[in-house]
Amino acid sequence: MPSAAFDFAPLLPAGLPSPAARWTGLARYSFVGGNNDPDQVPLDGLIDAVNAVMRREGRTLATYGLASGPQGYLRLREFLTAKLQRDAGISCTADDILIVSGSLQALDLVNQTLLSRGDTVIVEQETYQGALNRLTRLGVTAVGIPLDHEGMRMDALASTLAELKSRGIRPKYIYTIPTVQNPTGTIMPVTRRTELLLLSAEYGVPIFEDDCYADLIWEGKRPPAIHAMASNSGVIHIGSFSKSIAPALRVGYIVAPWEMLSRMLALKTDAGSGALEQMVLAEYCAPHFATHVPKLTRGLRAKLDVLMEALNEQFGTSAEFEDTKGGIFLWVKLPDNVDTLKLYQAALTAGVAINPGPEWSTDKAFSRSRLRLCFASPSAEQIREGVAVLADVCRREFGVPTRIANVEKRA
Repeated sequence: MPSAAFDFAPLLPAGLPSPAARWTGLARYSFVGGNNDPDQVPLDGLIDAVNAVMRREGRTLATYGLASGPQGYLRLREFLTAKLQRDAGISCTADDILIVSGSLQALDLVNQTLLSRGDTVIVEQETYQGALNRLTRLGVTAVGIPLDHEGMRMDALASTLAELKSRGIRPKYIYTIPTVQNPTGTIMPVTRRTELLLLSAEYGVPIFEDDCYADLIWEGKRPPAIHAMASNSGVIHIGSFSKSIAPALRVGYIVAPWEMLSRMLALKTDAGSGALEQMVLAEYCAPHFATHVPKLTRGLRAKLDVLMEALNEQFGTSAEFEDTKGGIFLWVKLPDNVDTLKLYQAALTAGVAINPGPEWSTDKAFSRSRLRLCFASPSAEQIREGVAVLADVCRREFGVPTRIANVEKRA
């Protein structure tokens, strides 16, 4: 006799996020996610690294990777100390680094260590959706600081810190993506980083520096990390191999003083991030990282050029954007009458997936007509075709652009 399905609903605690939708596959033209170029994943090198490291150290997989201790595979942390010194100017030892399961776990560990419901943090007005969603779920107030072509505006930050102090509020941290900002693609110059450090010291608010995209700079040169410029230990620095090697490996890292790392380790109750991924990355990156990344960025730059050309052809002046300095995203402004949350649904029905701007901003009105496009994953042909479909949806739903592919569209 068939029985009724068990009802879990009455047992669910309050405050859970909305249920996830069932996976139905990627859209035909997918401009979402932090995906990378599939043709640029260094498959041959990773395969060689897997074989080499498994033959040499495969039996250590029997011990949760603890042969190197709970902070992660020692050879990977040693690679990172050299890389961070060379590329970002950060002087640290392997003991100052904690390997985590992608930068998302880094966000979670920092938040769990520092935040309580009702706290306030400062973020960039346009910023990573994953960071904003986590703060909302924790019941933390995120105060957004406007950006310009050089990143977070220090005049606005100074005013906000002063105003919060007048109300007796001391933010728990200032979260910034200073090097290839997500979603705007800006790079904060050294002078502004210096101002940020001065404000941090004046108001006693630590800086949470997310350097997830810092390897993907077209010119190959970046300013020193804020962590490297700090005269005290008031900067927590996180990074990732997701954008430089492959997102699915899920390997990130935190650089912080032991006072903080020891607290995060106590909260990291996953029995350790995947050891095999760490071993493979250390084996591959030591000899190949410095030559792989320039090749990757050349391919990404070419795809960005295709995207900007397609937007200019299909939208004309209806789509506004700035040429980014690196990364995998383009932040696009459409005419004010376009609601990108509504556009998202209509475009998805037509086979085009986009990230609507309000999901990436603390100012929903400002970002209403903006969207984020990831150009790394689709091919050049898919980029051109997808932008043409998106333009057609925009014209049909919102009356813009009035011209598509330089041909006047008539009713």
